[in-house]
Amino acid sequence: MIKIQLVDDEPNILSALRRLLKPQGWEVHTYNTVESALGGLLEHDYAVIVSDYQMPSADGVTYLQFAKQRQPDAMRLVLSAHGDRSSMIKAINQAEVYRFLSKPWDDYEVVASIQSAIDLYRLKLENRQLREEVDTQKAMLRAREQELLRLETENPGITRVHRDTDGSVLIGDHDG
Repeated sequence: MIKIQLVDDEPNILSALRRLLKPQGWEVHTYNTVESALGGLLEHDYAVIVSDYQMPSADGVTYLQFAKQRQPDAMRLVLSAHGDRSSMIKAINQAEVYRFLSKPWDDYEVVASIQSAIDLYRLKLENRQLREEVDTQKAMLRAREQELLRLETENPGITRVHRDTDGSVLIGDHDG
């Protein structure tokens, strides 16, 4: 189940976003303080974290920086009524924010942005899994190569196979 964390100090914003995202079938967790949202990071693995830019106890970028350290794979989005250039640059550079959504928002844009973030999140996880599988296979191949080298050292010629013209394995002494 895809989990999404929404952090905003305005309860009406959180309930509007929850209503908007509910039909998508995602598990949506809402937090109206940074402190409670930090607790959520300890309890759940999120695919997407959406944070308001300006909140009383901390700005959204600071929160998303912490979230990035805690859950580096989660995609981070900022929701803000203050779309000035410097805040966007700060969000992108410091918290590696994936998207910057403005308040008031367009429903389609919010859903599409979160879906896009989820797709990217899944792709990152799949890539990591494939990398781990390749690393495991490489380790197995190295172990087999080492064993073949050991066998060849102990019994020279044991790893050489003589074949007939049709590919059949020839058993016994054969010169050529």
